[in-house]
Amino acid sequence: MKVLGKKVMLGFLGSLLLSSCVIKEGKSGGETTLSGLDPAYFTTVIDGDTTRLIILENKNGMEVCLSNYGARIVSMMVPDKEGKPVNVVLGFDSIQAYFPEVKLPKLGGTLGRYAGRIGYGRFILEGDTIDVTKNDFGHCLHSGSEDGDKGWQYKIFKIAEKNDSSVLMTFVSPDGENGFPGSIKANIRFTLTQNNSLRINYSAVTDKPTVICLSNQSYFNLSGDPDNSVTDQRLNINASSYLPVDSTRLVIGEICSVEGTPLDFREEKSIGRDIDNAWNEQIRYGRGYDHAFILDTRGDLTQKAVSLYCKKSGVEMNIFTTEPAIQFYSGNFLYSSLSRKQNENFSQRHGLSLEPLHYPDSPNHPEWPNVILLPGEEYNSTTIYSFRCR
Repeated sequence: MKVLGKKVMLGFLGSLLLSSCVIKEGKSGGETTLSGLDPAYFTTVIDGDTTRLIILENKNGMEVCLSNYGARIVSMMVPDKEGKPVNVVLGFDSIQAYFPEVKLPKLGGTLGRYAGRIGYGRFILEGDTIDVTKNDFGHCLHSGSEDGDKGWQYKIFKIAEKNDSSVLMTFVSPDGENGFPGSIKANIRFTLTQNNSLRINYSAVTDKPTVICLSNQSYFNLSGDPDNSVTDQRLNINASSYLPVDSTRLVIGEICSVEGTPLDFREEKSIGRDIDNAWNEQIRYGRGYDHAFILDTRGDLTQKAVSLYCKKSGVEMNIFTTEPAIQFYSGNFLYSSLSRKQNENFSQRHGLSLEPLHYPDSPNHPEWPNVILLPGEEYNSTTIYSFRCR
């Protein structure tokens, strides 16, 4: 099993010119992408559906590789401070490496139909008790299951539209999938824009009342080298409060201030500064950071929600989102059995995820922002990853 770029696929997306973007579909023939991928290794047939590699690129040397297997970001590349293209998302160089039986993280995949945890795999919807799959300390995490049916990151999306700047992927989640009611028709559009950004638009409709929260689980390392820890990279989260968790990392239903805690990222600081604070119960429970931060941006797409910066590469990533929260996970379990390739493993905290979403376990907390989707309504969510070099 190989990894993208130099070992693990670290991709970075930067200035992207709408007028100069092109899109290609993976074909066999020996050609490789800027990130070193052979599209032939991403083409296979699963249950009659074909997986493919979609490549977005522009004249500035930017490249984004996507797979319709899980509507997945496979690599993102832009120049670093020296003009050298670097990959800043973890990933692999074949579609087989993403199969669930390999038991790797859900690298780059779309999380659905509910991103985050639902406590004890149960909630009440319009008076009915809904039981969904359990896969994490008795909770439902990212809507998948340990056995049987899986979450959306392991489903094949249809490539509905392609043009010079974007690709639209669609998916139909049947009624009862992993216990969730209602058939959902979902659209996910990836777009390269003129302001050095990758924009992801999520939309969905249902035929029965259900719950929904979609996000993407890319693991970032802005250094461009997976052998580097992310603990020296600097993070700013525009959030005055967060959701504390219990020992199973389920939110306990309280909203707490970040003031005076290791979870205060309102001023930019290195990720590693407080990550091993043994005196803090929340850090002990997560073995680092694995918390939802309530964004002060309140869904305003014009306000910066998160900034991540790597001094070594000079790369800065800014996140804008309509979501009310963001889950920051510092890669605390990226090690041991999670193989990058033969005789090589992921290293703890050599990647991190920043997942814009609604509050975890919201189906059990009706006082929190609404996650219920009804027939006749449309779910919409937008996240923008914008890049530059300092």
